[in-house]
Amino acid sequence: MTYPVLTAIVLGVFAVYAVIFRRWINWRALLPAAGLMLLLTLVFDNLIIASGIVDYDFEKTAGIRLFLAPIEDFAYTLVALVLVPSLFNWLRSRL
Repeated sequence: MTYPVLTAIVLGVFAVYAVIFRRWINWRALLPAAGLMLLLTLVFDNLIIASGIVDYDFEKTAGIRLFLAPIEDFAYTLVALVLVPSLFNWLRSRL
């Protein structure tokens, strides 16, 4: 399985999740948080790839990179940005 296929599957599941839990997502707070988290992902993904801690088979990526980091890595950051606070808000409302 290639990284773009895996990313498409994850983003598809995430899209359904975002529709179901849209009430628990603070969309106004999401934009600045997304900017910061994507910047941190850019910096630290490149550092861990450059250091050799993580390595990608670039034949299995989409071929788009931001320096050393494949573009697919940024999709998981976006999922976490919505998933964590929405689950937190939903679970908090249940207590």
